[in-house]
Amino acid sequence: MDLRSGCPINLSVEVLGDRWSLVVLRDIMFGNFRTYGDIHGHSLEGIATNILASRLKRLTDEGLIVAASDPGHKQRTIYSLTEKAIALVPVMAALGAWGVRFLPASPQFAARSIALDAGGPAMWADFMDELRHLHLGAPAPARSVLAELERAYRAAADAADLHPSASDD
Repeated sequence: MDLRSGCPINLSVEVLGDRWSLVVLRDIMFGNFRTYGDIHGHSLEGIATNILASRLKRLTDEGLIVAASDPGHKQRTIYSLTEKAIALVPVMAALGAWGVRFLPASPQFAARSIALDAGGPAMWADFMDELRHLHLGAPAPARSVLAELERAYRAAADAADLHPSASDD
């Protein structure tokens, strides 16, 4: 890699600063989407197939994910987060909290970020333990942060259905 400087922020941006890398990591991390088809099929932003393939390769080359053949389906690849990617949980939590505070995030999509921000470093550590279990084969933790985040999302989605905005009329 041809580096512009040794600044840690610059170096991080060179790895993660394109339009799609963090979104793909988000989908693997928070959605537990592990195959190309799952990631593409659940993309909220509608990532193009060629871009997704490129980002998966780049994230693999950067050591943020690993690819392994699916033993149950020879033509399918399972993507797993590495410890390097799991260590991004606090960064993802901070980005989500910043987006909730300063950008027009929808209530249901903001709910996970709000819950993760409110849970703070203890919740982030539990989430990293859960990701280590799901992606690295570590023992299962007692707490499922993914389930908690899903409940927060569902509650916000249900509340939005109960209280449609004026623009929904």
